[in-house]
Amino acid sequence: MSITVRREGVLWQGGRFETAPESRKAAGREKTMAWAVLKAHQQGEGMDRLHIKFDAMASHDITYVGIIQTARASGMERFPLPYVLTNCHNSLCAVGGTINEDDHLFGLSAAKKYGGEFVPAHQAVIHSYMRERYAAPGRMILGSDSHTRYGAYGCMAIGEGGPELARQLLSKTYDIAYPKVIAVHLAGKPRPGVGPQDVALALVGATFPDGAVKNAVLEFFGPGVANLSMDYRSGIDVMTTETACLSSIWQTDGITRAHLAALGRGDQYKPLAPADGAFYDALVEIDLGGVEPMIALPFHPSNAYTIREFKANAADLLHEVDRRTAEQLGVKNAPSLVEKLKNGQLFVDQGVIAGCSGGTYQNLKRAAEILKGRSTGAGGFWLSCYPGSMPINLELTKNGYISDLMAAGCSIRSCFCGPCFGAGDVPANGGLSIRHSTRNFPNREGSKPGDGQVSYVALMDARSIAATALNGGVLTGADEIDCPADSPDETWAYDDSAYKARVYYGVGKPDPDAELVFGPNIADWPEQIPLPEDLLLTCCAAIYDPVTTTDELIPSGETSSYRSNPIKLSQFALSRKDPQYVPRALAIQEQELKRRSAGDATLGEDSDKTGLGSFIMALKPGDGSAREQAASCQRVLGGVANVAAEYATKRYRSNVVNWGMLPFIAPDVASWDLQPGDSLYIPGIRSLLEGDGEEIAATLLQDRGAGQKQTPVTLALPGLTREERDIILAGCLINYYAG
Repeated sequence: MSITVRREGVLWQGGRFETAPESRKAAGREKTMAWAVLKAHQQGEGMDRLHIKFDAMASHDITYVGIIQTARASGMERFPLPYVLTNCHNSLCAVGGTINEDDHLFGLSAAKKYGGEFVPAHQAVIHSYMRERYAAPGRMILGSDSHTRYGAYGCMAIGEGGPELARQLLSKTYDIAYPKVIAVHLAGKPRPGVGPQDVALALVGATFPDGAVKNAVLEFFGPGVANLSMDYRSGIDVMTTETACLSSIWQTDGITRAHLAALGRGDQYKPLAPADGAFYDALVEIDLGGVEPMIALPFHPSNAYTIREFKANAADLLHEVDRRTAEQLGVKNAPSLVEKLKNGQLFVDQGVIAGCSGGTYQNLKRAAEILKGRSTGAGGFWLSCYPGSMPINLELTKNGYISDLMAAGCSIRSCFCGPCFGAGDVPANGGLSIRHSTRNFPNREGSKPGDGQVSYVALMDARSIAATALNGGVLTGADEIDCPADSPDETWAYDDSAYKARVYYGVGKPDPDAELVFGPNIADWPEQIPLPEDLLLTCCAAIYDPVTTTDELIPSGETSSYRSNPIKLSQFALSRKDPQYVPRALAIQEQELKRRSAGDATLGEDSDKTGLGSFIMALKPGDGSAREQAASCQRVLGGVANVAAEYATKRYRSNVVNWGMLPFIAPDVASWDLQPGDSLYIPGIRSLLEGDGEEIAATLLQDRGAGQKQTPVTLALPGLTREERDIILAGCLINYYAG
């Protein structure tokens, strides 16, 4: 096997791993790279509970307006740390309107007023820019995008929801219990034709399904690291988000030093490696030489197989995708992928190489070498390539690789994240796209289950995508052709003249007299009320899928045009999962508004101290994007709680809390038979949060036509900090700071 996972604690001792005796664990934790970086950024005493201040932050144009509006409403007067605003998600402005460009103008005005860095549209993908400009050994960076991962540079980066960035803008800390640290030991050298996405998909497939590394820091080291270029390392690293880990960090070496020097930042290099005796909570071992070209079938990066294995079992595996389409998307007669099998070969409709994972110099160079002097053909298959940044694009152009791709029939696009989240190169109904991008969630590629429209995305490496293009769309692994090998010292000359010509560099230079530029679609957050003493909550959606993504809670793609208007955006909540959620939630909200406007108080002296609201039940919500809108849209619609068996990610739970909702846990919730319209009566919830209790007795009210059934249940709020309790009591983060 190319990857093995060992779940017990180990010591890195004398160049090998040993079972860790209890007596050596505490001292061993201090010998990891993660400990050193976290300790350098810790603002409090001890290390059991971290209070982190970051070196820099980054947001893109789906998230930065809301973050700045939140911080501004909470008293922010300047950006207290370098804050980069990129414009790589909503680069394509709405036809017939200027919703997106209005936000870009707001971002530029905010960078001028508060002292930030503004990267105009089409200049760079957020993570490509941060790698080139900010990532360095020993640093920590916070981003409002889940793929904020710069571990290959020895930089610990974390993707979070917008409120956590607003806290940094208010000079507060990022608070979290000290995480588990898991060793990822790399040995060997990748075979020709095996790229970073292949290694990444193998890692995600081995760890995500059973949560082996959930909320942990992955620490990469071992002799195999020296066999990987910086582009290759970053391509693996950015996909660690799909394992559900918290962050990542890699050992640094001469390749790191040379790359930073090429970027003009050689003085920022520091050697990083675990010390002898380092303790790890678990171990993942990767034999790079054993990794084969991979494919992740719809609808998750962990649905991963070797291309060889897939070809041997294609009909059965595609039948399984059909079953998931009917079960997960609720589309019973969707076009079948099995129909794309002809004479044992799978015919693909589209290829895309894009973004922070695919659009690197090395990936696109390899694709150009494979396709040089050849043609992608005039059939139904087509290929698009998106360089990750203008410096990457410029160097590929100077060296002739862009012209080679264009001559082969590839479409060259700007630096844009669209294909990763459903806003670019959307396949046709029933179409199959193979992509070197970050995700293949069911609602990211253009599917509209409510309209019976489904398109499919499978993830592959750029090398195998180019090999498939070489064969006119017949699925082909790069190991089936003569593919050039990847070199660890494959560097590229960095020319940032495009940035110097267009980027606004305002870090540390705020202009308080500058005016913010507001477009007609930029709106303030609606007022939220404090938590009542008692609650009567109505279930407005019950989701029994094993995992619910943030894309299912609030779809990405075309809905993102409304990201700066909370009320308009909220109308899309769960629209592709449960189209009746919004009208149900609005009906409950209207009841509560009528009660309050009639004089009923939700707190204090009034005898009627029970507040009405709605909640969503999902078994495991929050996998995927860090977008805060997955929670804030619920809150705008009167949402007061989530009830889950567990939360898929720490960042989604944080979003729920920061928007004033209760992150209830009920491990047995699947047995409650919850349906929309059922209610939970929760007396004394405010008193519980004012104290330190973690469990509360509630009554489940269900009407199934034979009279109301009342069932006592227990709801838990494990691990709420005092500040998290106060945020929920206040009604949301904005109220908490404004108060």
